[in-house]
Amino acid sequence: MQTYLNIVQILISIVLVFLVLLQVREIGTGLFGGGSQTTFRTRRGVEKLMFQFTIVVAVLFVLISLLSVVFT
Repeated sequence: MQTYLNIVQILISIVLVFLVLLQVREIGTGLFGGGSQTTFRTRRGVEKLMFQFTIVVAVLFVLISLLSVVFT
């Protein structure tokens, strides 16, 4: 059981990293720097779906991590 949980956790972590990296939009406003200009805009369409899916995958990652600790 522990082996399966570890494999699932590795797969979920790869998907989570991929989703987070996809959400970095423009040069200078993402992970490695930022402009001083702050804009507010709402997420729509695919961007909103990807954001919500990232949240679901992150919650799954935490739950699998907790299950892994419980079954150890």
